[in-house]
Amino acid sequence: MTAAVPDSPGADHRMCSSHDDNGIRKQHGSRLPAVSITLGMLSVASFWLVGLGFLLGVTAVVCGAVATSRSAVADDEAASLRALLGVVAGAAGITVSAIALFPMLAHL
Repeated sequence: MTAAVPDSPGADHRMCSSHDDNGIRKQHGSRLPAVSITLGMLSVASFWLVGLGFLLGVTAVVCGAVATSRSAVADDEAASLRALLGVVAGAAGITVSAIALFPMLAHL
């Protein structure tokens, strides 16, 4: 979703926005790539909590996959790479959680 807002003279340009040739400020598209990376990192960090790292990893992979299918992310190379990094981090979290979970299941 891209919103176009007319540029005002006192506007703060440090926000996450860009300007086109007409001076109209455009908001960047999706937050899903950043959410995917965050969830992927949390899944790797919380692999030792039974099942939580696995669920966070699956959620990171789903968010990254949905983000790559959106046109706003597909058009932006940096956002596309962030979404891919989120998928990879989520897959790493799933793998590490599964490796940690199998020995715990043997003791139950």
